[in-house]
Amino acid sequence: MDLKQLEAFVHVAELGSFTRAATTLDTNQPALSRLVRHLEVELRHTLLERTGRGVTLTPAGQRMLAHAKGILQQVQRASQDLDELHGALGGHFAIGITPSFARVATHELVRGFRSSFPGATISVAQGLSTYLIEWLMMGRIDVAVLYDTCDTPLIDKRTIFTEELFLIGSDNGDTPTEAVGESTTTITLREIVRYPLIIPGRMHAIRRMVEAAAAEQGVRLRIELEVDAVTSILDLVSEGIGYAVLSLNATTSDALKRRFQVIRITEPTLFSRLAIATSSKHTLSQLAIQAIAMLELKILPLYGTAA
Repeated sequence: MDLKQLEAFVHVAELGSFTRAATTLDTNQPALSRLVRHLEVELRHTLLERTGRGVTLTPAGQRMLAHAKGILQQVQRASQDLDELHGALGGHFAIGITPSFARVATHELVRGFRSSFPGATISVAQGLSTYLIEWLMMGRIDVAVLYDTCDTPLIDKRTIFTEELFLIGSDNGDTPTEAVGESTTTITLREIVRYPLIIPGRMHAIRRMVEAAAAEQGVRLRIELEVDAVTSILDLVSEGIGYAVLSLNATTSDALKRRFQVIRITEPTLFSRLAIATSSKHTLSQLAIQAIAMLELKILPLYGTAA
């Protein structure tokens, strides 16, 4: 296989059409079709299903797409690394961030990067921490800002911010979000079984962390609903349908500025840990190293301020 085959396959797969991909790559459809077909022959797998309305990925194609994008990005990094020998700090920086961090920091991240590195480009991917780990391993992103729940082989992580997690309910007029302190109602983790929970799916870092802590206490969570989006969780909590386990940052950044009941969880107290993660499999370019330094100095403090 060669890079032209991989580039052709990635563009056709992402655009869902040989015609659109040919236009994007400034080539013709037959040439593009030959490249993809040669790749399929070499891999001995059908990657794309041709239909009258375009193409769709086969199961093999879905797997290959992630690898192909990672390979192309690694080649781009290699070229970028060599360019830096001439003192040109250009190239591309790819970062993955969690939705909660994205709400607070995306705008300043992009603005800060473009100001600091005018000769380079940036892409920002948003996803759950589990997916960010996978993207790091594949080389799709240079760095991730994610929630750290456990040790991951070949991934280097450094905690940058720790947040206490609370049981969040609809406001009953007694304990608004803004009044967290010594007077805040407290419960033990064992007592959480009394509360119907609206909690993210099993791929979500907070879900995995809360379930692990509950299992250590011999407690089985009472899960009323599984909802991944924090905004939707808060909508349901506000209506009194159930309770959530979230940081105060999630409630204070609520666009509707609603008030919520806050209950501190003890024995044990639960914490989420925001971390910077990189893959030990992939060498960071000078651009990535300096972009990460900029991220830590100028962007990460914004999250702490919002919390």
